[in-house]
Amino acid sequence: MAYLWVAIGGALGSVGRYGCSGLALRWFGLGFPYGTLFVNVAGSFVIGVLGTLALDGERSLSTTDVRAFLIVGILGGFTTFSSFSFETLNLARTGNLSGAAMNVVLSLVLCLGAVWLGYASAAAFTR
Repeated sequence: MAYLWVAIGGALGSVGRYGCSGLALRWFGLGFPYGTLFVNVAGSFVIGVLGTLALDGERSLSTTDVRAFLIVGILGGFTTFSSFSFETLNLARTGNLSGAAMNVVLSLVLCLGAVWLGYASAAAFTR
């Protein structure tokens, strides 16, 4: 049954990523992969929260199916390391080395910061 929950969650997360990326494209244009950066930072925050709640034995995340649906399915479909990698390569390949470096640094710093903030937020509410 967990595979079905992962599939449903993955579909929902992918649609969410597609929508966020489309909005970022309309708002900011093609010059930088803002959509991918946003979904990866947001997903890092949410996995920090959900991971902390799951580790603390939060009842709503206590079943394997719920964790599979939320963490593997939705967040797995929503966030995307492969898009980050491809977009960074394209920035470098087209001569935008500073944009490529900025994407790597921003993604690393913001995603790690977001997962820590999610963890800290959830830990503060579970104590």
